[in-house]
Amino acid sequence: MKQSSTTARTRGRKPNSTASAQHRTGSRQSAASENSNPRSNAGSTSGNTRTNSSSGSSSSRQNTANGTAREHSHSFKGESPLEKFFLAQLKDIYYAEKKITQSLPKMQEATTTEQLKDAFEDHLHQTERHVKRLEKVFQTIGQKAEAEKCEAIEGIAREVDNIIKETEEGTLTRDAALIIAAQKVEHYEIATYGGLVQLAITMQLHEAADLLDKTLVEEEDTDALLTEIAENEINLRAEHEGSQEGEEENEDEDKE
Repeated sequence: MKQSSTTARTRGRKPNSTASAQHRTGSRQSAASENSNPRSNAGSTSGNTRTNSSSGSSSSRQNTANGTAREHSHSFKGESPLEKFFLAQLKDIYYAEKKITQSLPKMQEATTTEQLKDAFEDHLHQTERHVKRLEKVFQTIGQKAEAEKCEAIEGIAREVDNIIKETEEGTLTRDAALIIAAQKVEHYEIATYGGLVQLAITMQLHEAADLLDKTLVEEEDTDALLTEIAENEINLRAEHEGSQEGEEENEDEDKE
């Protein structure tokens, strides 16, 4: 998707502390080299921040490229409690990403502003890449890509349907509400991918961790972009929709 703004960064969306840097991984650097990822080629500020902050752990992450991770990935059996939980969460987010590809076209069609329509369209293409990337994660650990119903995403999808039904077509209020719904999706994904990255590192599944981390970066950037769109235009215009209607009604009454 498009570049995230300094506005989003100053809101504290990107961790800068040493602890947060260690919590992140050096795969930010490998994410920047992925040609299929338009965000990394765009050189986003947030991506650079993560790369710089995670330089202390980059050497250990680079060991992934020499085959160590692949060897360990083959030992994943999905039998230990942690492995079972990791696999269940992969299936959960796999279902969620597929569900999002169904909801985004409806959201795009219901929006008023071209900027938000473009953002939802970009997000749809990005989500389709995330589905394929998850399939690669399943492959690296020797498991079949399967989806298990994600109740959280199902709930947000129902909320999107209700927003479209309950808001007036062509209003900025609808756009503002759809942004909030979209960010609820992003926050769920950020929490899930963030946890999966750390679990993968713990189990030394570095190749899987790299793939999951690339998606995590993109989800954070998407969330920041949605905040930028809301704050710079849509929320302010939506605030005046009711007052403008009231003024028009008063003018009509004065003419009578």
